[in-house]
Amino acid sequence: MSLIKNTLIGFFLLFFLNTTLVYSEELKKIGKFKDWEVMVLINNSEKVCFAQTKPVLQSPKGENREARLFVSFRPKDNIADEISTTSGYEYNTQNSIRAKSGKNKYKFDISQEGFAWIADNKIEKKMIRTMKKGSRIMVTGFNKSGSQTIDHYSLLGFTKAYSAAKKNCT
Repeated sequence: MSLIKNTLIGFFLLFFLNTTLVYSEELKKIGKFKDWEVMVLINNSEKVCFAQTKPVLQSPKGENREARLFVSFRPKDNIADEISTTSGYEYNTQNSIRAKSGKNKYKFDISQEGFAWIADNKIEKKMIRTMKKGSRIMVTGFNKSGSQTIDHYSLLGFTKAYSAAKKNCT
């Protein structure tokens, strides 16, 4: 995995653990669009823009997990429409991480350090089209002990958040 991706993972982990560090002044909130928000992360000359959301419902209930769904843009690496997710734990590599919205199903191919990505940009673009049309998407993952979790994400505001993230990194 590239150094940039590992660095991005590190920043996301620090941010989502609500840790106040030097990096916090490099993270700027661009806007909130219903259930989605747009952030810009600047590290030296590198700029990463992303739309993110938290689950509106989690299963099993009672677990306090910091789950998120992202669509990111990294212009320096010529990366756009990168979909990633975290369920708030290290994934079990024996099980697939999947997203479902309506009849559409997507598989996350890569997982590392509690994050998962879709390897094929064509599939990411298809998932983004699904997210623009849908009202909810569910991400199913499995923790290290093999227990299943399902995070339900609202897609209200996704299209505007996606457009704002894309605009800020082009």
